[in-house]
Amino acid sequence: MTITRCWDTTSFPLSLPVGFSSAYRRRDRVALARLRVPPPESLSRRPAEREPGVDVPTAVWWLTITVIAGLLLFDFVFHVRKAHIPNLREATFWSALYVGIALLFGVGVWIFGGSDPGAEYFAGYVTEKALSVDNLFVFLVILSGFKVPRASQQKVLLFGIVFSLIARSGFIWLGATLIDRFAWVFYVFGLILLLTAGNLLKPEGEESHASDNVMVRLARRWLPASDTYEGDRLFTVENGRRVMTPMMLVMAALAGTDILFALDSIPAIFGLTQNVYIVFTATAFSLMGLRQLYFLLDGLLDRLIYLSYGLAVILGFIGVKLILHALHENNVPFVNDGEPVPVVEIGTGVSLLVIIGVLIVTVVASLVSGRGRAQNAVSAARRHAQEYLEVERDPEVREHLYQRLLHEEAQLRSLPEKHKRWVREEESLMTLLRRAHEEHDRA
Repeated sequence: MTITRCWDTTSFPLSLPVGFSSAYRRRDRVALARLRVPPPESLSRRPAEREPGVDVPTAVWWLTITVIAGLLLFDFVFHVRKAHIPNLREATFWSALYVGIALLFGVGVWIFGGSDPGAEYFAGYVTEKALSVDNLFVFLVILSGFKVPRASQQKVLLFGIVFSLIARSGFIWLGATLIDRFAWVFYVFGLILLLTAGNLLKPEGEESHASDNVMVRLARRWLPASDTYEGDRLFTVENGRRVMTPMMLVMAALAGTDILFALDSIPAIFGLTQNVYIVFTATAFSLMGLRQLYFLLDGLLDRLIYLSYGLAVILGFIGVKLILHALHENNVPFVNDGEPVPVVEIGTGVSLLVIIGVLIVTVVASLVSGRGRAQNAVSAARRHAQEYLEVERDPEVREHLYQRLLHEEAQLRSLPEKHKRWVREEESLMTLLRRAHEEHDRA
């Protein structure tokens, strides 16, 4: 009996006699089972392996980081260093410019990286941008709670953006490392997003976004701080000693909330793509222009009453997508004996369509809602009355706030009767409006 050796392990043995070959294969399967070696076709299935996506050279990484840092530096030098209140034209122009830069970058990813990475970038960018707009409401509560003068808000917001970018970069690195080593991380990320979606469905008010978080309480306890602002300065001299201004406490509050935001947003974008370059750039470009967008949407933030519901649907959808992916790549011993579960995975194209569709429905429903119009007018009137009475001291700025307050009162009077009854029941708002009119009459 002649045996021909073949060292190609994918086809060995090739020319064994039929009987010998069958016996060999039976013995081989038994040996493989005892050694628990996976069959050849499963060796290429790595549970935590990421799709290759865009192969990004180191030089491109450094160029991207340099461009992003340059945009932030440009924003500080030419817009933030000199305290002022951006007008509507300025906020609109720069917001549109930063969105245009992000879209052009996505087109570049699509052209040079392919349609799949391009779709992943746009899905991640749109999701992160929507989460950033929702975060602006929390920024608004913090700035109002600390009574930050409007001309100084730009520096605070830019600090929040820079700190958020640094914090999220750290979470991106940590998330990528965990995904590479542990496939079960997808289960954890999915559960985090599902819990976050459930929390977004709960009714909440401004008091739920406390501006006095742990970092601020620690800063107040251990670091001396003055009671008044000194423009946009971070430190001042009081009674012969150097102390912080409230501006530093505001930045500590924003830093604390930025960390919480990262815990939600990073799992969300990893549910859409595991390519670290796309995750980083989509996150970074979603934060670019957020300062200008804050002033542009100042009169619309409270109008988007259904945004939290839309985000809950999106995060819940991505959470389910993550868990399906985890099941498909499963190697957790107590789930299906550590074997992958045959489930249907959701493609990036479908994800992009769902995200955009949900956001369009959410925004349109908010803008046409009578309740949204009433809530927006009430929130804006309360905020501007407080700024007029307690924050601003510049006569020109105060007069501008008073004129806006008159416009919002006119909007309140034009509401349907059922909404006007609700407004009249807001005793704190009525008191604020009376005080503002009395203060203006005295002035």
